[in-house]
Amino acid sequence: MASSFEKYNKRRLISSYFSVILSIFLVLFLLGGLGLFVINSKKLTNDFKEKIQMTVFFKNDAKERDLKAFDLELKNSEYIKKYLYINKDSAVKNNVDIFGEDFLEYVGQNPIKNSFDINLKGDYVQADSIKKIETQIKKNELVSEIIYDKILVDLVNDNVRKISLWLLIVSIILSFVAMLLINSSLRLSIYSHRFTIKTMQMVGATKSFIRKPFILRSIKLGLIGSALAVIALLILVCYIDSKLPDLGILKDYLSIGVVMAGVFIVGIIITSISTYFATQRFLNLKTEDLY
Repeated sequence: MASSFEKYNKRRLISSYFSVILSIFLVLFLLGGLGLFVINSKKLTNDFKEKIQMTVFFKNDAKERDLKAFDLELKNSEYIKKYLYINKDSAVKNNVDIFGEDFLEYVGQNPIKNSFDINLKGDYVQADSIKKIETQIKKNELVSEIIYDKILVDLVNDNVRKISLWLLIVSIILSFVAMLLINSSLRLSIYSHRFTIKTMQMVGATKSFIRKPFILRSIKLGLIGSALAVIALLILVCYIDSKLPDLGILKDYLSIGVVMAGVFIVGIIITSISTYFATQRFLNLKTEDLY
């Protein structure tokens, strides 16, 4: 009978530890994932912004040397992410399926102009910055026109501001919920030891002596949960990097290191603080209140 009771207690203890580790893992994984998203949010928004294209068309009287001079100007510009020169003759050949093979015979001359497709760096994809760049480029008298999606630029920037605000709110709420979940799991785990705590207190053990093994055990559980969360986050990072290699998330060792270290630190801090207050609650209870 005693053996069966011991086995039952052992299973219950293992189940309690498992639930604590699972809670810590899930919460820290969510917090770590959110941390990675916050750190890389600028990269994500810049990656989208940098896909918005500005096309600069040149007049037909622009000579080859003029186009080369503009090419050199773009190469030395700090706001350029990448650019591509599109020769008007090449443009016709590349769009035969649209214009038709006999297109030039009907119109007499090539109406397409030499152009540059420009992708700006994310920080410069702002309404005021693009306006300044547009004004600067238009100083070149050989530039015919500049085309880009102004509505899309404004829409992207407005959405980025809204997302950043909601991201801050979600981060605060999730952090608060994380502390509550881990705290509840640890309190339930310590609740099963309330009689042991009270017995140790009655035989003269100090509060710090009683708390110490519970805090150490919680820290161990926190480290296990943190380690599982870190492994899951690394898998997530590898998956995202395979889908979005241009972001270079996997190569950003500093950001990844900060998030992973933060997961371990948060896991240790929350578990130790929660255990301290949970044991303190039972230490302050009267014996009759334990039932």
